Amino acid sequence: MRICHIVPSLEERHGGPSKSVRALANAQAKRGEAVELLATIEPGQPEPDTRADSARVVIFPRQAPLRLCRSAGLRRHLLAQPVDCVHHHALWLLPLHYAHEAAHRHGVPLVISPRGMLSGWALQHHSWRKKFAELFIHPGAFDHAAGWHATSEAEADDIRAAGFKQPVCVSPNGVEVPTPEALASARAVWLARHPALAGRRVALFYSRFHRKKRVRELIDLWTSAPRGDWVLLVAGLPEEYSVAELAQRAANQVAAGEIVIADSTGLPPPYAVAELFVLPSHSENFGLVIAEALAAGVPALVTETTPWSGLSAHEAGWCVPWAGYARALEDALALPADRLAALGKNARSWIARDYTWESAAGLLCDFYRQVRHV
Repeated sequence: MRICHIVPSLEERHGGPSKSVRALANAQAKRGEAVELLATIEPGQPEPDTRADSARVVIFPRQAPLRLCRSAGLRRHLLAQPVDCVHHHALWLLPLHYAHEAAHRHGVPLVISPRGMLSGWALQHHSWRKKFAELFIHPGAFDHAAGWHATSEAEADDIRAAGFKQPVCVSPNGVEVPTPEALASARAVWLARHPALAGRRVALFYSRFHRKKRVRELIDLWTSAPRGDWVLLVAGLPEEYSVAELAQRAANQVAAGEIVIADSTGLPPPYAVAELFVLPSHSENFGLVIAEALAAGVPALVTETTPWSGLSAHEAGWCVPWAGYARALEDALALPADRLAALGKNARSWIARDYTWESAAGLLCDFYRQVRHV
């Protein structure tokens, strides 16, 4: 089967989909499918190294308006290359319009992955822009989709709540379980870069610096009480907030708990320095960093607006309402290191067993064949 994946960007700064879509395309190619992954890039930015990819990866330059990921080259390519299924990831940008056009021209199904962009919180954030995009940037794409891909049951519920009646495939992201050698190497890098972490118990926030993640609220919460020997590492990709802005916010508090703010661009994930992962996000369709932390053997404390309610049942962490987050954080920080390590071991086993790219690739290939014959 000829499968075409489109994602607006493969740049690290755009978060989880830049990694997960690529991994999905490669997993499907390893199954023997003919898979092409298309993306756009801003002028002057370095293209990703694709030599190890199993899928064929093609990157097209953007033209103004860059914010909409406009790319005449991507559009021409899609219209010229027949495929059996077009799978677009993300909403509100011009590549979804190109995908819609191409699926219509070739008479093949269009599958859309909203990647968290249909959650209640996401729809309310800049809601007028999203309404404009639906009407004028990619008109008709939603209604003409043959099916939707959700990475969790919660995201499938969001798709239904938005009024869409097409079939929905629930296929979680896969997660690579890191080797002990990779974890040791990453730990050495982070301790060399931030010596203040050495010999300390580390709670880790690792995500984009965006209001959706409640990163400022987490800083306020952490500094609201003494945290003993614990230090909070706030690491991630500056987006809505800079490192300097978050550092200033922490400095403005009467800091009872110590915080290190770090730009993680170009560095390996910092899971190996942490005993506890914290992400009090307003909304996550999957939360790839949560799954990666668990795969690295780090238990997680997250909000119930992420699809990780199974943390407690698997004794791998806690999924709680934001109103109860402060108390849950206190309780987690009070646990001895060996108890947190035991929870992390459970977490790693759970992810290795239930979240593989082979499974995700197979579920979606079956779904493509299903919607082709509807």
